[in-house]
Amino acid sequence: MDTTYNVKIWGIRVYRGKQKTSYSVRWALDGREWRAPFDTKALADAFRSELVSATRRGEAFSLTTGRPVSHQSGASSMSWYDFAVQFADFQWHRTAGNSRKNTAKALMGATVALLRTPPAAFRPVDVRTALREFAFNTRRREEASPEVAAILKWVERNTLSMAAWEDPARVDEVLRALGTKLDGTRAAASSVKRNRRILNVAMEYAVKHRILRGNPLPKGRGSVPKTSNAIDKRSLLNPEQAGRLLGWVRRRPRGGKRLHAFFATMYYAGPRPEEVVAMDVTDVRLPEESAEDQWCELLFHTAQPEVGKHWTNDGEIHEERGLKGRAADDTRVVPGHPSLTRILREHIKAKNLKPGELLFQGEKGEMLAGSVIRRAWRSAREKVLTTEEFASPLGKRVYDLRHSCLTRWLNDGIPPAQVAEWAGNSVPVLLAVYARCISGQLGDLKRRMEAGEDLPEGFA
Repeated sequence: MDTTYNVKIWGIRVYRGKQKTSYSVRWALDGREWRAPFDTKALADAFRSELVSATRRGEAFSLTTGRPVSHQSGASSMSWYDFAVQFADFQWHRTAGNSRKNTAKALMGATVALLRTPPAAFRPVDVRTALREFAFNTRRREEASPEVAAILKWVERNTLSMAAWEDPARVDEVLRALGTKLDGTRAAASSVKRNRRILNVAMEYAVKHRILRGNPLPKGRGSVPKTSNAIDKRSLLNPEQAGRLLGWVRRRPRGGKRLHAFFATMYYAGPRPEEVVAMDVTDVRLPEESAEDQWCELLFHTAQPEVGKHWTNDGEIHEERGLKGRAADDTRVVPGHPSLTRILREHIKAKNLKPGELLFQGEKGEMLAGSVIRRAWRSAREKVLTTEEFASPLGKRVYDLRHSCLTRWLNDGIPPAQVAEWAGNSVPVLLAVYARCISGQLGDLKRRMEAGEDLPEGFA
């Protein structure tokens, strides 16, 4: 541990702001200035007295934390790498696959920022891969090759201790690194916010286990970049555009009709992709062909997100889960447009599907792969849309079929509470995401307002 006896302590500095007065204790270690703000002069006096007493006792000061050695917590006795591995294992057993993957990415970025020296014997990309795919992956850590194990041994020896988190300057460096891409450009605000959220959980875990005295991450307004969940209107598909895209998919020689039914389910009923791939034949309730009412019902009760075989407990690519934001055994029933009834009836007949079988299958009867879905959708956009439309956000993601459906329901005047129930969202989330996309109702709203009582004559 780096320490020094070259300590200089100054008097208390008073700052009188518009809202409150603060008192800062300032001292220097080997010429580097440190400071600690307090709300009252008594607290500042007490802290300064502790610093003075430490110098009179001949006590060394830590160059990492700026405090006397006797003030340090258990942070200096544990390396960040050991803590990060411990935290990754703790999170593994209580989170889903995608969360495990995101935790590994956040810990990887923080670990690279907390290395004493940049890697000279290894390529930076290999170091990051070893950390993300093995060090912070509970299932794969013991499977690391000798080359990967050598990298992780080097990282373990060259990582700073947890005391680095008691240095505000070092914390800022780590947060800056997590907010920057490898090419030096700024990372997306959503990625920065996600990494900060994961690090915050890690710091609270460190406090709970008495490794740190307090959470060192900055709090308050401006500490985390603002993000918006609102949908980009440019990504929404109108019926004519959706019809052209789905029509091209249907004519696709390989698996076109199956994928057409898949995309139609998203466009007409608005489920998430991971909910559609999990459906079996009995989850579709079709009316009799002779019935006057040709609306069907779709039952959603399971999701199968694709997270990768390295991040699931059983090594499968998909991870079976309940519906997002719902209780474990909750279900959701959504009405299906008569056009969707016709498409699904034809699909079930053509594939000779039986009760209990997956509604949408891969070529060998397995669960439909996300790569197949995305590749077909990208090909449809490339063939159907103009050059300008293809370069725009218009239907860029398969998920935009869901967005288009929910927006269409709201524009048709269906109450938000009902749309939220069908979509599997809460009403506040639904309105925050889709409110800006509601259009076509201004004329009716104006007529309603005009129909209201006006001011009496002579006052208007």
